[in-house]
Amino acid sequence: MAFADGRFEGEGLRLLCALGKGGVIAPAQKREGDGASPAGIWPVRRVYYRPDKGPAPETGLPVIALKPQDGWCDDSAEANYNRLVPLPCPYSHERMWRADAMYDLVAELGYNDDPVVPGKGSAIFLHVAREGYPPTEGCVALSAPDLREVLKWLGGASLVEIRA
Repeated sequence: MAFADGRFEGEGLRLLCALGKGGVIAPAQKREGDGASPAGIWPVRRVYYRPDKGPAPETGLPVIALKPQDGWCDDSAEANYNRLVPLPCPYSHERMWRADAMYDLVAELGYNDDPVVPGKGSAIFLHVAREGYPPTEGCVALSAPDLREVLKWLGGASLVEIRA
């Protein structure tokens, strides 16, 4: 499966997607907060979903129900950088339980996680796109129905390619 130029292609699917506002760049150039999507082939680790917003997705990946106190650390000086963290926490983070629908369904890509390199970027997800598919902060975003369809195809050995 691959994402490029705002298109998702794979398993017979051709879908519209949004990519990072900073474009698609090589991982060697990727930095925290640059708004770019990292080019490369990434494993899909697990799926998070808001149980108050819909059922768990059909997928071969591990599925975790989000809680209101879930966050994602984006502070490169912290030991939990690029990891799910409980809130409140004293360092910089994203809320996973958001007021908008973007993180109602999220697949975590295995970017900068094995090992984690401080400052190389965090929270590279497949998530729900905003209306009109505006660029993301570095993630790949699809419509909620399209993301649910893609997740049906993904399992423990699945890879996603992001390319320019």
